[in-house]
Amino acid sequence: MDDLFGAGRDSGAAIEDDGDAEESGESRRVSPRSPLAVRMRPRTLDDVVGQQHLLGQGSPLRQLAAGTDATGPAGPSSLILWGPPGTGKTTLAHVIAKGPGRKFVELSAITAGVKDVRRVMDEALTARDLFKTTTVLFLDEIHRFNKAQQDALLPGVENRWVVLVAATTENPSFSVVSPLLSRSLLLTLKPLTDADVEGLLLRAATDARGLGGKVELSDDALAHLVRLSGGDARRALTALEAAAGVAFGDADDADGTGDSGAAAPVKIDLKHTERALDVASVRYDRAGDQHYDVASAFIKSIRGSDVDAALHYLARMLEAGEDPRFVARRIVISAAEDVGMADPTALQTAVAAAQAVQLIGMPEGRIILAEAVVHLATAPKSNAAYMGINQAIADVRAGLGNGIPAHLRDAHYPGSKQLGHGQGYKYAHDAPHSVATQQYPPDDLVGRNYYEPTANGAERDIATRLDRLRRIIRGK
Repeated sequence: MDDLFGAGRDSGAAIEDDGDAEESGESRRVSPRSPLAVRMRPRTLDDVVGQQHLLGQGSPLRQLAAGTDATGPAGPSSLILWGPPGTGKTTLAHVIAKGPGRKFVELSAITAGVKDVRRVMDEALTARDLFKTTTVLFLDEIHRFNKAQQDALLPGVENRWVVLVAATTENPSFSVVSPLLSRSLLLTLKPLTDADVEGLLLRAATDARGLGGKVELSDDALAHLVRLSGGDARRALTALEAAAGVAFGDADDADGTGDSGAAAPVKIDLKHTERALDVASVRYDRAGDQHYDVASAFIKSIRGSDVDAALHYLARMLEAGEDPRFVARRIVISAAEDVGMADPTALQTAVAAAQAVQLIGMPEGRIILAEAVVHLATAPKSNAAYMGINQAIADVRAGLGNGIPAHLRDAHYPGSKQLGHGQGYKYAHDAPHSVATQQYPPDDLVGRNYYEPTANGAERDIATRLDRLRRIIRGK
């Protein structure tokens, strides 16, 4: 098993013989014992998984990685990479640093301060003037820098002492100062697709830098790892490495030799991924019956006011890698259909949750979705508005609702008054309580009630008010 995780000669050679080591120094720091995610880090843009919308021929990223300015002599050559964790922000910075005449420096906004930034800028200026070397400064989590710290970056970026590659998981429009934003290219990275992650895992299993063909992934294990990755390449590779360790441990115990690396490839099954990650496989096909069954059970649990079951199905969908935006949309629909006017604030909560999830993303988005689910599940329920519109649509489709009363028709265009439009119309605000006795529906629908409020929650008061309104309007 030592060979699998880096002590073997073959995997070490694949790392140490990197011809780019002298240019960036990165490969010298990647030892055979480094984590799988580090060993599998792409060396060129062609090796990058996903983000194809940013990697076309002639794109700013390719120009920058090749050692040319991203946007020409007058444009910025620094980048701000915005995207979820594990989508390749750090990887892109390392690839850019491999360009000719480049030096890579990495800072973390969590630990670095203004003094650290100024030191890097001074060293970068010296490297440029004396050694004709461009410093690529990778700043992780730039959104954690305050205004003063970000301002310290401006001279180096504006005068091109450094090529700044800043990474953030938060919207730069809110977390990066305007002067720095205007001097940089903003590139948005997308979550990796299931196909991207699957290809990455299969490559890691066979690549000499990875597991070197010493393991074989079962279909169930591969699907489990893809689901749990959540579009995060680093998480997927870390999970694969852990599962491989469990599989090799079982193989050693089975043959009693303690040298499973000398045998045929060890198969990684679902049980190995579950034990490695301490997470049971969620049997959930996002394109099949389970997708609809779990979503159905989720909505019915909210409708039935079982908050605990609703949270279970929410967790089940999220853990299976369901798109949180899909979940948020279902919550918004449920707020209008099942809670309705019994608690009008439920729809406000649901819409706010849907917008917040798009802004925040996962995993924190689970908290927002949970709050909305708790609100809806514990709220009084009414489908009166839902039933009302359905009945109104049914009547329209049945051909009911002939014409519009003349006094309600538009009377602003020439000749309308001769047709009797607007004559006899009562302006509601002129009547007591702003409610006038007047016919509003077509003749064949007079007296037809569509909205029948329940006695639940806020609709209890609405029902009393509605009864009075209908009696005044209809003159009863």
